[in-house]
Amino acid sequence: MKNILITGGAGYVGSGLLRDLLVEGYSITCVDKLLFGDESLFDIWNKKNFKFINCDINNIEQFDKIFHENNFDAVIHLAAIVGDPACKLYPDLAVKTNFDSSKWLIERSKNAGVTKFIFASTCSNYGKMDDPEVYVDEKSKLAPVSLYAELKVKFENYMLNEIEKDEKFSPTSLRFSTVYGLSPRMRFDLTVNEFTKVLASGKELVVYGEQFWRPYCHVKDFSNAFKTVLISPLKKVAYNVFNVGDTKENYTKLMLINEIKKVIPSSKIKFIAKNDDPRDYRVNCDKIKNELGFKITKTVPDGIMEIKRVIQENLIKDPEDQKYYNIPHERK
Repeated sequence: MKNILITGGAGYVGSGLLRDLLVEGYSITCVDKLLFGDESLFDIWNKKNFKFINCDINNIEQFDKIFHENNFDAVIHLAAIVGDPACKLYPDLAVKTNFDSSKWLIERSKNAGVTKFIFASTCSNYGKMDDPEVYVDEKSKLAPVSLYAELKVKFENYMLNEIEKDEKFSPTSLRFSTVYGLSPRMRFDLTVNEFTKVLASGKELVVYGEQFWRPYCHVKDFSNAFKTVLISPLKKVAYNVFNVGDTKENYTKLMLINEIKKVIPSSKIKFIAKNDDPRDYRVNCDKIKNELGFKITKTVPDGIMEIKRVIQENLIKDPEDQKYYNIPHERK
């Protein structure tokens, strides 16, 4: 299984993933509309076994041509309007991209003879826990509270339950924890990255609702999860769902702040009480470890140190630049 199509491959997750897969010897076709520019691909344009196609997933006619001209063993589907704020800002585009075109893509992949279709889903599907002391797992009820999560749940259901099943076709949904860490297409609108950036810059951080739980996973381990599914037997991953992360990597916002203060003791934080965040969940990620042998390689403290270094050593010249944010951003 060597010929891989990655949709959204120039983004925060995809730009690191395609590099990792190229190193592993895979042939990669990256399809992306370059909404956030092409800088994340500058150093690999001429890499052997790498092909880039500038295409919007919503351009069905052009995308169909890509399938006619290539034979893919697997499709990794990352292209989406990503995150609650972006989907709220562009709801019609989110529905078209995250569900309608995704639905077409999986059907076209199946008809083209693709063996594995790996979908990047989210732990936001779980919404707010009924009991904050109980960890949710893949069998827990889904209670999405945003358009972003609603569309992930809707497509997951279509992919796993509504398309005609075929023993030669293996769709897998990976429900990822909240991501953090360095990437060729860097983002500073993610909790760990944002908190560390602000405090490493010597500015005051305002934190709303310090008590809310969320699981976290390094972007490098997103890549490792995709690689794990690619090499796993079909019978283990077909029509299956896995939470991605580590059960020990669940943190409240206060716990994140305490980790940052260990390496930035001068941190200035202002806490503002908030009791109505609908996304509050702790996630059990043991299934992917026990069934596929997946293990994380980095922890939240590792990610904090990465971000601290690039900010304090001025390795990223202007972290307030709009290119590091998925929605319009005001400089702080």
